[in-house]
Amino acid sequence: EARMDAPASVGAGQPMEQSSADFANAAPAPARVGSEVPNAAADPTAMPSMIIRTGQASLEVDSLELAMGRVQTLARSAGGFIANSQMQAGAAQQRAATLEIRVPSARFDDLLNGLAPIGKVEYVNVSAQDVGEEFTDITARVANARRLEQRLIELLATRTGKLSDVLDIERELARVREEIERMEGRLRYLKAHVATSSLTVTVHEPAPVVGETGSGGVIGEAFRDAWRNFVNFMAGLIASLGV
Repeated sequence: EARMDAPASVGAGQPMEQSSADFANAAPAPARVGSEVPNAAADPTAMPSMIIRTGQASLEVDSLELAMGRVQTLARSAGGFIANSQMQAGAAQQRAATLEIRVPSARFDDLLNGLAPIGKVEYVNVSAQDVGEEFTDITARVANARRLEQRLIELLATRTGKLSDVLDIERELARVREEIERMEGRLRYLKAHVATSSLTVTVHEPAPVVGETGSGGVIGEAFRDAWRNFVNFMAGLIASLGV
């Protein structure tokens, strides 16, 4: 308490002037920020090559279970794994399954080339998103925020002014640290999705022909019942002519 009341004997305006100067020194100057990362802002070639690749593919297969096993084998051979899978095989549905494969980005092309032996490839769609500029920008912002955090810590350690000034610095330090954690989380997300690529593969058996025995289709059963009724009617008519 004696140390916090000491500035009053020196001068009433001195603590506030010292606090303003400290906050001015703690905030990073725009000119300095630009000079600290010149290559990332002015030279596009300095940005890291960071591509997120995702794809979708559809295959027609003879056996759904056999195709699913081959897709899992292909994922393991490419150094990946099955992240999600879904299967539909209802009585009135086309038998199909959807599998999401995640593999190292360097093996993504090997995964695509391995689809043809599994079944008839109906389509393959691949999209690529370049996140190098975003990664470079966030990295520079994290570095500047770290420097601001260090200045605030130094100010907090040497602060001898009013209690309100100390609380203001603590609040600013908490805000800066929260922003750093958020940006670092985004960087981890980008790194993880750049390191691995995802491919969603849908495999399905041929659609059943209408009226095929054992297809279980409602329309097919109706056609068969109508044909049987017609044959029975004609047989009865012919029999009545004989009488």
